[in-house]
Amino acid sequence: MSSEIGHKLKLSVFGQSHGRAIGVVIDGLPAGICIDEEELYTFMSRRKPGTSRLSTQRHEEDRPVFLSGTVDGVTSGSPLCAVIENTDQRSGDYAALVDLPRPSHADFTAKMRYGDKVDMRGSGHFSGRLTAPLCVAGGIARQILSRRGVYVGAHLMSVANIADDPFPLCPGRELFEKIAKKPLPVISDSAGERMAQAIEEARAELDSVGGVIECAAVGLPAGLGSPMFDGVENRLAAALFGVPAVKGVEFGAGFEAAKMRGSRHNDPFMIENGQVRTSKNDAGGVIGGITTGMPLVLRCAMKPTPSISRPQQTVSLSRMAPATLEIKGRHDPCVAIRAVPVIEAVTAFTILDILMEEKENGTY
Repeated sequence: MSSEIGHKLKLSVFGQSHGRAIGVVIDGLPAGICIDEEELYTFMSRRKPGTSRLSTQRHEEDRPVFLSGTVDGVTSGSPLCAVIENTDQRSGDYAALVDLPRPSHADFTAKMRYGDKVDMRGSGHFSGRLTAPLCVAGGIARQILSRRGVYVGAHLMSVANIADDPFPLCPGRELFEKIAKKPLPVISDSAGERMAQAIEEARAELDSVGGVIECAAVGLPAGLGSPMFDGVENRLAAALFGVPAVKGVEFGAGFEAAKMRGSRHNDPFMIENGQVRTSKNDAGGVIGGITTGMPLVLRCAMKPTPSISRPQQTVSLSRMAPATLEIKGRHDPCVAIRAVPVIEAVTAFTILDILMEEKENGTY
């Protein structure tokens, strides 16, 4: 399986949802970097399950244990390995899925690719559970970036058809921290209340809803990245599509740009405090694969949770005949909620990788 990403800074995710543990190996961190483990755990707690009625009721502590790469909370320069134990599995809930693949899940495609021995309990290596190790890597990256004056934050831009307020032109650390402390990571509390109601309604109807996550990185200089196939957008999109349930990624105005005229979409340049800036940011802080110095803004579309308790049409792989599936187990009625810190984590890790590579090349 291809579960590695990164250029100068590399990460590899391992484990299965119902295996003994999941984890991450990070290679490329220089020696001497302090890791605030409590700050990291606070960040990871935003993603962990069982924290509210709006998420799965699986209970996991999700506190990482560092096996290598650190001494007394300081990186040693060797590959960093962190594991997270799985303690609340109910593998029996997945027994029927060996023969009855869940619609819109990886059960069928995983079996076609890896055969009968693939472990799909709790979705195995394809599970959203594997985003916990991503948050270890991204949480560490966020700490390193913040010391360089670069901050990454995100919010639920929409759930179902309910929209939050968008980020302002230049969001900052204070807004990111304020959003992160809320039960629902939104800017508008009234929008959050309507989202929660829509999620509860979907749960009551044995269904699920999707959402859109808006993420921003501020403090990046102009000039990072490359044109064509190795641009900032390319690198981020490749990483973000590794997050389970992501079905679309856009930057700046994104698909709305196709509806605009150039006179509306173009971001006028201006001088502000001796620096070149733009009066708006439909480019999302990236032009030609290279940062402009404006906030980097992206959005990820998250599909509705495919594991729903309604009867669904599937097939019996052993009988090669139509079948009806009723899924048991504990599942998020809206995966987008707990995916917010995951999108932050992946964005932060990728940006740190780009910055480290630029520094090595002498361009930053």
